[in-house]
Amino acid sequence: MRVLLAPDRFSGTLDAVQAARALAEGWRQTAPQDEISVAAMSDGAAGLLDAVHAAVGGELIPVRASGPLGEQTAAAVLHVAPTAPQDGAGTAYVEAGQVLGTQLLEEAQRREAFDHGSSACLASLLEAALDTGASRLVIGLPAMSSVHDGGRGLLEAWGGLTQARERLAGRDVVLALADDIPLLGLHGAGVASGELSVIGPERAQQRERELASWAADREREAQHVSTRRHLLGSPVPGVPGERLATSAGTGAGGGVAFALRLAGARALPGADVVAAAVELRRLVEGSDLVLTGGAVLDVRALADSVTATVARTALPLAIPVVVLAEELHTSRREIAPLGIAGAYEVQERRRSGPSPAEGPGRAGADPRGALSERAARLARTWSH
Repeated sequence: MRVLLAPDRFSGTLDAVQAARALAEGWRQTAPQDEISVAAMSDGAAGLLDAVHAAVGGELIPVRASGPLGEQTAAAVLHVAPTAPQDGAGTAYVEAGQVLGTQLLEEAQRREAFDHGSSACLASLLEAALDTGASRLVIGLPAMSSVHDGGRGLLEAWGGLTQARERLAGRDVVLALADDIPLLGLHGAGVASGELSVIGPERAQQRERELASWAADREREAQHVSTRRHLLGSPVPGVPGERLATSAGTGAGGGVAFALRLAGARALPGADVVAAAVELRRLVEGSDLVLTGGAVLDVRALADSVTATVARTALPLAIPVVVLAEELHTSRREIAPLGIAGAYEVQERRRSGPSPAEGPGRAGADPRGALSERAARLARTWSH
């Protein structure tokens, strides 16, 4: 039997590559005769570089970078050389969460980051990616960011929107979005980031107004520049008649997606971008069963996540998909349309309920061991 393991990251320190290895170890304990393939996945947030590098190789280039408050942090970009003439000068991958992620700050620093943090720190990563000479840039943007400035800091670091467009000109710039959250609005990036509870409602509303005014100015500037240069197509991508700042996806990375789209980037679901990079469809076609999963499987994840992308890839091929998650908040009726044959929690719920530290199905102190053990049990049911 041919089994494909294509998980996302799980909670804590277990990334997708480590999760796939743990699943493989457990499966082999029960079904050593099975042929196992691995495709670590990512939704465009944490683990983007690891997933692509594990699948296709490339050169990891260390970058001297700083976080949102100017603190030094370790970072890298990945350059994948072209494999065919049509690939141009290859692809450079950037994981924005390395410098903008919420994991960089202690709880006490969150207010300072909302007030004074800047997306300018992303400029060093993008410059490193551009310096590779790659003709294609893939920029993974997390749903949650430690700053919420709409990409203002990044544009200012480059000297403005016009200069940013010139810097990216001639390259295919793809935003791999972990979430389709808009920049502004009741369900925008500010609300999702928890800014309201950190800086208070009055200051949060003021920040929203300031950001809305700045964003409107940038959209008018983009329209003016594009008209003057007679660029083809819509210079301000989005829904016709709707402001870009309120369009889906522009709030990713604290609004960096908004700024980069004005600078000429196009946006795609992050899991779909990674699926193409690791050749997920080819791997699924060569499998009899696919095991995927991540931290949470709920209605939202069924629409837009690694799990959804894997399931949609396998569905037309009639390849059964099994999902493993730390938390399940779905029913068989909800997962059936995606062709998901079964969904399981990493650790089954106790009748008395899990301890608060563990959560509903969390792996506790040994996440790798819990995944390996669960995979061994799943192999008893699904291997044949």
